[in-house]
Amino acid sequence: MQASNSALYVSRVGLMLSRSIASVKSTGSISSPSVACSNRPVQCQGRKLQQLRGISFWGSSRNESNSDKNVQGWKKAVSEAEKIVGYPTSFMSLRCLLSDELSNVAIQMRKLVGTGHPLLQIARKFFFDGKHNMQMRGLLVLLVSKAAGPVEGSTMETRETMVSGIYPSQRSVAEITEMIHTAKLIHRGVINLAQLATNGESSLQDMVFGNKIAVLSGDFLLANASAALAALHNTKVVEIMSSAITDLMQAEFTRFSDHHNLPPDDATVSEWEEHTFLASGSLIAKSCKSTMLMAQHSDEVQQKMFDFGRHVAFARQLYDDLQPFTGPTEAPDQLNPFSIPVILASLRQHSQEPARTALFGTLAEKKELFRRLSDSDVIGEARSLCHEHGVQAIEALSQFPDSDAKLALANMTRAMTAV
Repeated sequence: MQASNSALYVSRVGLMLSRSIASVKSTGSISSPSVACSNRPVQCQGRKLQQLRGISFWGSSRNESNSDKNVQGWKKAVSEAEKIVGYPTSFMSLRCLLSDELSNVAIQMRKLVGTGHPLLQIARKFFFDGKHNMQMRGLLVLLVSKAAGPVEGSTMETRETMVSGIYPSQRSVAEITEMIHTAKLIHRGVINLAQLATNGESSLQDMVFGNKIAVLSGDFLLANASAALAALHNTKVVEIMSSAITDLMQAEFTRFSDHHNLPPDDATVSEWEEHTFLASGSLIAKSCKSTMLMAQHSDEVQQKMFDFGRHVAFARQLYDDLQPFTGPTEAPDQLNPFSIPVILASLRQHSQEPARTALFGTLAEKKELFRRLSDSDVIGEARSLCHEHGVQAIEALSQFPDSDAKLALANMTRAMTAV
């Protein structure tokens, strides 16, 4: 009875969100502005819009190139992993992406071309990114499911038939994970209109229109994720995955980000870890735990896979933070105050104000900060942290028997920590 009530609640949440999209489908528009799009980009008052930390495409750092050895190693590890789980994970959200509702949204999104709305950049990365970045969370969930295998004597064997060593319900968890993550990316495409200096009323209306599309599209994906969660008929999994969505929201309101979208002066590594877990680690960690729960694995195995996901997320964020220093070319213009090298350096200076000033100053000031960071030992310390989390992630897999899936997980983890 408890499971059915929970499923009914989640279904109702999904229905309410879906109705907002259904209204779009019936009217054929989303309160489209009466004037034509001005095709003129907008700018942020006082400074350029900063690249928001937490929107990691897991490998799509601007300082990477297809010829980079690390990128080639990552692509090889992902390609081999996709063969193991049975199909390219780019198909994971295909059913949702090809729905009539999102097709209508895509038509409306064409009106944003030329306006500079960040939602377009997110959409381009999602559909046209060729570096195997977008479905990594789901792929990790599938690999963990296959590496763990079935539990001997469990009732799952009588309820579901494994395909390529993975239960259908575990594939559903992977798809739900990707839908939640994609919804987050789309919602992050909403911009703060108060910080914009527009080129007239029409440009402002373009931005308002883009924000409406971002909100409704993200809500639609969350509605589908909610419905899919209810269909699993597992109250505990609904609770775990719902808490992951809560963590994503809480990440936007931590002390790590002040009203200027900057961390506080006295930001610590512990706060960096807390924010990173809420923003990205929670979803993958709790998804790995949920897929173990669906297959009726023990609490110990569930906790181990939770730890695996958490350490992988930390290692990947550290990899991204180090890219301006360790990529194929130096990139001082990509420094941001959220990165671990800047935080480590600020802790030693007992204030982050010098970094703030330089990061929002001239290119010469950024280059000087970049040089000081490069000459210090903070880069080596950040590298050590990245490798440490990678080692702990691989250690969490030690309970599983040797298999292609386990090896693929280890190879992907090593590729994430190759800095």
